[in-house]
Amino acid sequence: MQASHVNLSTERQPQAPSVGEGVRIWPRWTALACLMLTLLVSGCDQLGIETPQKQTERKVAEAKAIGGACRHAVRAIEDCYTLNPRADKSAMYEGWREMDEYMRENSLEGIAPVVPRPDPKARRAQPPAEDGEDPAADGGGASDKPSH
Repeated sequence: MQASHVNLSTERQPQAPSVGEGVRIWPRWTALACLMLTLLVSGCDQLGIETPQKQTERKVAEAKAIGGACRHAVRAIEDCYTLNPRADKSAMYEGWREMDEYMRENSLEGIAPVVPRPDPKARRAQPPAEDGEDPAADGGGASDKPSH
């Protein structure tokens, strides 16, 4: 009997080249650079870089806190809007309403502000200081520098 299907030749059959035999899919430095870039981008939140979504969330939280503080200080919501024109009005109202509900549930009285808010009309009438600084910002013109 003859074995017609058996190949006994010593010829090597061609094989697909492996990664180590000269075919480079990615050089090592490119893979390392991609890994480093991925790590850098993933750490953006820890670097303090705010995304637009985080900025919006912070502004809404700030406005809610302002509204709650206005209610606790026995201020009307309209006064709160006037005193804080840059804050988001809907979030400010939400904070005011939440604080009002909390105060009613717990029978809390509001606390009147001790320091009155300066009149914005009177502040506009004051001429600017000679050195370009606002005299009201540093406590009425008092300087931290010792006098000679």
